[in-house]
Amino acid sequence: MPVPRKKKSRARRNNRRSHQHLSALQVQKCPRCSSARLAHRVCASCGFYGETEVVRLAAE
Repeated sequence: MPVPRKKKSRARRNNRRSHQHLSALQVQKCPRCSSARLAHRVCASCGFYGETEVVRLAAE
């Protein structure tokens, strides 16, 4: 069974894995209620997506 001739250094290993990182979430401010929300998602606090009410929230 083939075996590698030499050990790969930590630098070579880490360079190979350099593109496997997580990217930050795209958090934006809701134009209607100014709370933080993810891009291209319905706002969890007011239920709007753009100018359209998508989710009707229970009155508190």
